[in-house]
Amino acid sequence: MTAIRVVLPHHLRTLAGVDREITVEVEEPTIGGVLGAVEHAHPELRGTFRDHGTLKRRPFMRWFACEEDLSHEPLETRLPADVAEGRDVFRILGAIAGG
Repeated sequence: MTAIRVVLPHHLRTLAGVDREITVEVEEPTIGGVLGAVEHAHPELRGTFRDHGTLKRRPFMRWFACEEDLSHEPLETRLPADVAEGRDVFRILGAIAGG
């Protein structure tokens, strides 16, 4: 198991009742592994950043690692070594739109 540090946006932290950064354990350090581990650890977040059925990213939700936008990468994409080894965080962000 690999421990991944995850930073959540404020509204999801409030919903889950957690601090800014959480740690989840994953079998494989992939994007889908982290998202699934967050949803497993905090079921109240299911459906907030990706669709329940399709597991596709919800509009206006993004994920980053090592300052790289991974939002359009497949869920099987492995996380950068710095994130997989705990030196950096995986960030879930709510994008801002409007004028």
